Amino acid sequence: MFVACTMLSHMQAQDYKEVWIYPEGNYPELNGHENDSPRTTERWTAQPYMHIYRADKNKAAARTVVCLPGGGYSHLSLVNEGSSWAPYFNELGINLVVLAYRMPYGHDQIPQNDVYDGIRYLKAHATELGINPNDVGIMGFSAGGHLASTVATRAPKDVRPNFQILFYPVISMDTLVTHRGSHDNLIGRYAGQDLVDLYSNEKQIDAQTPRAIILLADDDRAVPSPNGVNYYLAMKKKGIPATLHVYPKGGHGFGFKDTFKYHDAMLKNLTDWLKSF
Repeated sequence: MFVACTMLSHMQAQDYKEVWIYPEGNYPELNGHENDSPRTTERWTAQPYMHIYRADKNKAAARTVVCLPGGGYSHLSLVNEGSSWAPYFNELGINLVVLAYRMPYGHDQIPQNDVYDGIRYLKAHATELGINPNDVGIMGFSAGGHLASTVATRAPKDVRPNFQILFYPVISMDTLVTHRGSHDNLIGRYAGQDLVDLYSNEKQIDAQTPRAIILLADDDRAVPSPNGVNYYLAMKKKGIPATLHVYPKGGHGFGFKDTFKYHDAMLKNLTDWLKSF
């Protein structure tokens, strides 16, 4: 099922499409909430979907960023860490796909499988959507950054992203540095060490892990900076290109907020990185 429409964002009109990832209800795994009320803004979704904001459809197939909003694996920050980014990417000639994944509810593989199947859809419809299937990156914020880094380090070859953009990401499930809500909601409060290690993504980096940019604030009290810093160091140890920006202040969840003191600098840093490869 494919729905096309035109939508007015907070900044400008967007070429926009909505796609339900499992339109026939053929979920590979259930979390028990598939029949709950339909999704609302800034809330978790019962049925995963993608909002596709396309760059100039008259131009050649474009780079695409799949965006995973944060929310501690309990809800989704769909505006500040989702749709607000569409004009920025589209102006760079990049498609933005905001993917609303399901919450785990005790099923740790559900969020990543929703992302895998979303990317499979995008690649299967690449010509129709104006997507370069060999230039699809992943972007995540907070717990969405954990999910993005999970996909970047563990996805099957056919859906492994080509690059990763991580904002103040949860990376480790070690209770000494993790965001406890994300930990408990994804793998459970009393998760065993094997599961903790599996989802501590700084331990999952290998030669196939794509290049990354990591952006965070030094005064983030929700997700301690060692999450992003240790991921950066682990990538460098493996010889994988990685860039790290730590802003002096900004706390957690600055996303696209123009009240973030370093908003313009952050956009320039990201733009320069995107243009470097």
